[in-house]
Amino acid sequence: MTSDWYNIKSLLRVITIVMMFVSVNLYAANKIDSVRVWPSPESTRVVLDMKEKPEYSYFFLKNPLRLVVDIKSTPGRAATFPKIDKKHQLIKKIRYSTPKRKSDTRLVFELLAPVKPVIFSLAPTGPYSDRLVFDLYSKEKPKAQTVVKSRDISSDRDIIVAIDAGHGGEDPGSIGPSGTYEKTITLQIAKRLAAKINAEKGMSAIMPRTGDYYVKYNTRTQRARTKKADFFISIHADAFTSPQPRGGSVWVLSLRRANSEIGKWIENREQHSELLGGAADVLKDTQQERYLAQALLDMSMDHSMKTGFEVAEDVISEMRKVTRMHKKVPQAASLAVLKSPDIPSILVETGFISNPTEERLLKTRDHQEKLATAIFKSVKGYFKNNPPEDSYFAKLKKEQPRFHKVRSGESLSVLASRYGVTVSSLKKANKLSSNTLYIGQNLAIPRS
Repeated sequence: MTSDWYNIKSLLRVITIVMMFVSVNLYAANKIDSVRVWPSPESTRVVLDMKEKPEYSYFFLKNPLRLVVDIKSTPGRAATFPKIDKKHQLIKKIRYSTPKRKSDTRLVFELLAPVKPVIFSLAPTGPYSDRLVFDLYSKEKPKAQTVVKSRDISSDRDIIVAIDAGHGGEDPGSIGPSGTYEKTITLQIAKRLAAKINAEKGMSAIMPRTGDYYVKYNTRTQRARTKKADFFISIHADAFTSPQPRGGSVWVLSLRRANSEIGKWIENREQHSELLGGAADVLKDTQQERYLAQALLDMSMDHSMKTGFEVAEDVISEMRKVTRMHKKVPQAASLAVLKSPDIPSILVETGFISNPTEERLLKTRDHQEKLATAIFKSVKGYFKNNPPEDSYFAKLKKEQPRFHKVRSGESLSVLASRYGVTVSSLKKANKLSSNTLYIGQNLAIPRS
């Protein structure tokens, strides 16, 4: 009896251990909940939403070209794969394949071209669980795109405005009460603003992001620099933890962040040429010339910050005509997209997407058009009054007549000397038959 009871207890102990082992293994099993694909002009991002942090390995196969990914302790084929848009397509298809171990999952990416993969996991944040991210960068050169006019001093070039639609792809930005994504609103307004700029003779727009994909902050400003942008506008929609706040605001770079960024640029000599042009070629790595480089960068940053602040004030003035403003003066902050010392820039918060009334407004075509028009008027107005010397706007300004209101003691000869023109050209421009002037008379001043 004692022996039988001992055997039964031993058997129960074994069963308990086996059950615990099975339970632990079942608990340890991971799972792919969903798969999302974000194509962009230069890369494609694939995101696997996981139950837990994944362990993975990968390798390539040729003929045909494939990227094979093994995810450990992830049995089953629960997730379905989305259809991949042909636009910017690097991946023909994603499918399951047979893994070496039954407890794993094997994914196969059927590729259309050689890629450089950047693969990493992300911890849970906001609405997202654990994720496994694949950034696939094409090794082939991208197709030629429309190139903006060269800054040849002899040409009447366009003013280039970079319009950055905030967030994108798997980064939705803030989410409104009814589920509106900030990334959607910013892209719609950015496209409307770009259309207005491109329709204006003497102006051209570029967009670092033209679709629903994510672009790194540094890449956004780098693309603007590559296209020789004169100005950078980042479009966003604000949010708060409560639904009450509403209204737009305009942000510029803080002086503290500006000084920090100049220090970084000084340390990185490879970037000097991007900022200083030909001046960088004659600067050697001596302490004295380092100070010169810093002085040039300081001047560039001062100009950028001054220009950004002036445009920000104009944008606020125009936006107040079409929407409520949360902040009535430009706000300074340490924002990543505003840090370029060589490109004047602003960030426009078009309203609070967390406010139900403002969320509804931001979704409407009419309100988006009004906001885009307000920003456009401000930027156009600034560059009409302050055009770069080699631009079409500068040519227009030179051709516009100047006017002078005659004051006491002034004569044609005095005014001709002041403006560097002849008396006869003054008389001709104003159809004067004599040299007599009257106080308060408006005279057109011809260009010399």
